[in-house]
Amino acid sequence: MQFKQDGTAMGSLNLKKYFLPKNLKKDIPSSIVVFLVALPLCLGIALASGAPLFSGILTGIIGGIVVGALSGSQLSVAGPAAGLTVIVLNAINGLGSFETFLLAVLLAGVIQITLGIIKAGTIGNYFPSAVIEGMLAAIGIILIMKQFPHAVGYDADFEGDEAFRQADQNNTFSGILRALSKINYGTTIIAAVSILLLIYWPRFKKLAVVPAPLLVVLAGVILSLLFNGTAIALRDKQFVHIPIVQNAVEFFGLFKSPNFSAIGNKDVWITAATIAIVASLETLLSLEAVDKLDPIKRISPTNRELVAQGAGNIISGLLGGLPMTAVIVRSSANVNAGARTKMSAIIHGVLLLLSLLFIPAAINYIPLSCLAAILLVTGYKLARITLFKHMWHQGLSQFIPFVVTILAVVLTDLLIGVGIGMLVGVFYILRTNMRNPFFYHIKDSADHKIITIMLAEEVSFLNKAAIQITLTTLPKNTRVVINGTNSRFIDPDVLEIINNFNKNAHTKGIDVQLVAIKDRYDVPKLKELIYHPN
Repeated sequence: MQFKQDGTAMGSLNLKKYFLPKNLKKDIPSSIVVFLVALPLCLGIALASGAPLFSGILTGIIGGIVVGALSGSQLSVAGPAAGLTVIVLNAINGLGSFETFLLAVLLAGVIQITLGIIKAGTIGNYFPSAVIEGMLAAIGIILIMKQFPHAVGYDADFEGDEAFRQADQNNTFSGILRALSKINYGTTIIAAVSILLLIYWPRFKKLAVVPAPLLVVLAGVILSLLFNGTAIALRDKQFVHIPIVQNAVEFFGLFKSPNFSAIGNKDVWITAATIAIVASLETLLSLEAVDKLDPIKRISPTNRELVAQGAGNIISGLLGGLPMTAVIVRSSANVNAGARTKMSAIIHGVLLLLSLLFIPAAINYIPLSCLAAILLVTGYKLARITLFKHMWHQGLSQFIPFVVTILAVVLTDLLIGVGIGMLVGVFYILRTNMRNPFFYHIKDSADHKIITIMLAEEVSFLNKAAIQITLTTLPKNTRVVINGTNSRFIDPDVLEIINNFNKNAHTKGIDVQLVAIKDRYDVPKLKELIYHPN
């Protein structure tokens, strides 16, 4: 089978793989896990965004079914993102109505599709691996810190907020301390039992046909019922809450339509552009991270993902949902649950829809503490100690950007943290490039030294500073040979430095010889770099 550059299959698409029993037996249990993780997050993010709770669930449904079907990623899950809550909250308040905000969401989807068409998704390939690993570890640490209060029964701030500083002027650390002072022993017991089940149940191979997260939810419901009427009974706010509709009229009454009359409002377009850029960056970062977690190491087509996300946001804006991205928490839970194909994401969207329609009362019996336990274990897998050891053995050039990214994401938010990590990562990239633009040989002869500079295959703008420093610090009265035999490309700025040095070196008594240095180099085309065997 042949493949396009974006990784999608050409010719006959093998859709059968999505319905193979060996894949479905992995995807269906995984979809249940993702559904159970996504449900409270969809509600919490909607609450934190100042939007109707229904809009959060609706976004999860669209992200699962629509984006899941259109996406080329097999394991990523789309839905409302905590990283957009502040933008959404300010936009709803600033634009004056939720309906006007929906128009901005729709336009953001159009912008994302445009970005996908012009192949802007390749920007995700330029994020250093250490930064991506740091982002994953930071998400794991945030999960642990944010879910700990729910595990011990302190649910006053359950709003899906993943930021360090919270709206109530507290932060994640102070929230943990407050939680420790207000422990509910019923929720703590449920969380502890859930964690033990998640750790030890998979070790029983014959029994593990029942997925551990599903068993955790069942155990949580049973224990919460047993605790009723006792001193450790759970409070109402320590359970999942989803809207209950009585009939079709009530259900369709939950949908909202965008205010198209605001199309000329420049603030709507500014909001749309902001959502499109931030959502696209978060999606690309999450996609890169999920590909690293994928046991099969498949590569997701980034441009196709932007188009899928754009389509999802258009539909979300039309029906009354929130902006969506590929979300790392649900995606990592999907990977850890053993999903094989995107059927897991699609089925999770169907389950969200069915739960809203048919079993909202039953879903509301699930304790938040058992869901918190699932996320605590997921967080530990993302921020495991062995990962820190691995990054340390990779050297400081990998370990420092990794740690800086973790600290920055934990103490600020996802995009700011990754931006800081990128700056540190780029510093080490520049530092490495300064040391590796060429080979430097010194040969002593009877009358004077001969210095040979062998330029690398690719001499980019990043090598400019190193070559400039080297040429200006060469000793006087020497012979210098600058050899570009191996070079397929030399940046024009570097060529200018070499030519200027050639013209003026005689003032220092330096004799310069240029070997195989062209006057101009064109950037090699992709097809010229691909090896074609005979």
